[in-house]
Amino acid sequence: MYEDDDPYLADLRKVLLAFPEAVEVEAWGRPTFRAGKKIFGVFSGTDERPWGLIFKPDGDERAPLLQDERFYSPPYFGPSGWLALDLEAAPVDWDEVRELADASYRQVALKRMLRVLEGG
Repeated sequence: MYEDDDPYLADLRKVLLAFPEAVEVEAWGRPTFRAGKKIFGVFSGTDERPWGLIFKPDGDERAPLLQDERFYSPPYFGPSGWLALDLEAAPVDWDEVRELADASYRQVALKRMLRVLEGG
């Protein structure tokens, strides 16, 4: 369901694998990014939106993000509060991607991982 040379994947890997103890695991035919065993990001794609990042936003950020046409509720993950960022909808702001991934990571990371993230 993906190729290693897919657009955006190399850059997503750089961002998501920079988090403490983050690993990439293929699941459902897609790269998933995990803090330990818990997913905080998925390289996604649909026929209409071939390249995206599925992430779990902070609860109070979900509604405002959905006002932006780049974001949508992805199949399977959406009902649990996850969103997807369509990477083709506009030029990618990698600082924004980093912030979204950070919020998602912090929801699943262990305390020791968060201490490393915060420089402690």
